[in-house]
Amino acid sequence: MEYLSTNIWLAWVFLALLCLILELLSGDFFIICFSIGAGAATLAGAVGLAVGWQIFVFAGFSLLSVLFIRPVVLRYFHKKDPNRSSNADALMDRRGKVTKTIKAGESGYVQIDGDQWKAVSTSVCDIPEGTTVKVVGRKSTILTVEML
Repeated sequence: MEYLSTNIWLAWVFLALLCLILELLSGDFFIICFSIGAGAATLAGAVGLAVGWQIFVFAGFSLLSVLFIRPVVLRYFHKKDPNRSSNADALMDRRGKVTKTIKAGESGYVQIDGDQWKAVSTSVCDIPEGTTVKVVGRKSTILTVEML
């Protein structure tokens, strides 16, 4: 325990590496801000600042990273697609398979990328299970589909 208290910067290095690994799994450029904060705290620990100051440096640099670095990085990586769709809007024009028959005037279910979505049809006839459909609209979380 004495070794760790005199070399607390090693704990900050471990935290920085852990945050980098977690960032690789998430990819939203949020956890990496804590890695930056841990890196700054590592430097603070290496120069001999007290643990309280190291925590302050960690919190400060993490907050500054979230506020100033993350938006710049997100803009840089998504500059080719400024109107990037997300959530249910990203399903527009996607194809899926009917998992529960969509009867005319009623709803059924469609599977897209492993997720089940409630769906209605633009068609006046039933769409049987196993049919490939295309998403042409949505209302809340209910998709509107048409047969291909």
